[in-house]
Amino acid sequence: MGWIAVFRLALVQMSLGAIVVLTTSTLNRVMAVEWMLPALVPGLLVGLHHAVQLTRPRMGHGSDLGGRRTPWIAGGMAVLALGGFLAAVATAWMGTSRDAGLALAVVGYACVGLGVSAAGTSLLVLLAKQVAPQRRAAAATVVWVMMIVGFAVTAGLAGRWLDPYTPTRLVAVSGVVSAVALTLALLALWGVEQNAARAAETARADRRRPFREVLSEVWTERDARRFTVFVFVSMIAYSMQDLILEPFAGVRFGLTPGETTRLSGLQHAGTLAGLLLGALAGRRLWGVGFGSLRAWIVGGCIASGLALAGLVIGDRIGGMDWPVRANVFAMGVANGAFSIAAIGSMMALASQGRAGREGVRMGLWGASQAIGFALGGVLGTAAADLMRWWVGSQVGAYVLVFSGEALMFLLAAAIAARIAIPSLRPSDRVSASRTSPASQPPSPEPAHERVAPL
Repeated sequence: MGWIAVFRLALVQMSLGAIVVLTTSTLNRVMAVEWMLPALVPGLLVGLHHAVQLTRPRMGHGSDLGGRRTPWIAGGMAVLALGGFLAAVATAWMGTSRDAGLALAVVGYACVGLGVSAAGTSLLVLLAKQVAPQRRAAAATVVWVMMIVGFAVTAGLAGRWLDPYTPTRLVAVSGVVSAVALTLALLALWGVEQNAARAAETARADRRRPFREVLSEVWTERDARRFTVFVFVSMIAYSMQDLILEPFAGVRFGLTPGETTRLSGLQHAGTLAGLLLGALAGRRLWGVGFGSLRAWIVGGCIASGLALAGLVIGDRIGGMDWPVRANVFAMGVANGAFSIAAIGSMMALASQGRAGREGVRMGLWGASQAIGFALGGVLGTAAADLMRWWVGSQVGAYVLVFSGEALMFLLAAAIAARIAIPSLRPSDRVSASRTSPASQPPSPEPAHERVAPL
């Protein structure tokens, strides 16, 4: 797969992000502000969207059986577009019939979760199978940056179109966004999948095997299992500070609401810089090596832990003079670097082990990511409340949460250091391709380069 095809898949990811961003931000605000619902209501709906993503392994198994990924991506985008539109209709409906609106919102957010599961999982598998190993980190960067572009463009344009706000305008804007995103995704997918016939032939032998048996087989693969645990732990650590960073900065460093909002923007800018920097992971340019994927994951997790420790130190000894903005930007860079290296590693590991299991592996990791991310936000706020009751100090509670989050990043780094992530050179790919997938033994522990760079 060349860079043009990678960019086309990035457009699909951008379309996915464009729909999701309205359901996780704009609709939440309308429920909480315009309709004055408890903040728990949109929180539970977003939590449902994450919980439904436990279906990712099953979605991946379905795409493995068919041997083709684009039908699952297209179908997932259609369900996602429908879910995004239904969620907007439900939110508007809450103004006149709250119970009916909430019931429809459950359906809409569930469809969003199902659509993301089907489209997102198969999109990553398609990238993993058709992008050269040395390009995977860069390809993942392109795809994820385009998703962020989708977030930003949709939020900016939709925000302009929604004023002056009316429920009818909300439905219309959501419908236009969903329709445009779906159309763009379908056009981008046209003819992008290669070697689908060969993949379908390989998949036919496994069609009678039950999903539980296949999932159990994947779980016995040591590196697949370890990577699942790593994703879960790192995503909890990644998201624990999401809802408490701004309150901490306001209380401890005296920042105004506008300043804390800009601080979050600075963190996101750092994350984007880390994503771009992480594109160098596993690559060698002009005779210079930029480190393995595993080194970037481990280093990024350690750096994230140190950045969180910096916030703790800033509270203890720095006070108002602590460079909190630089600290938060550095945390964003570290988060972005380890995240994109982890995605590249996910793509590299998806094809390790028995052939025809790529979708199940990717689905397993996607489910772990979704649940870890959702759980992290809940744990962060709950722990802050609990620690505040225990120590009797709001700032002290935040500091204890940051400390625990830093330790979780170090734990994630230790887990990642024990995962053997392959780093195939082009010559290795040629020799590997000469081995028929059917001739590969279903070993639970496939051979890897244990000491070489990833």
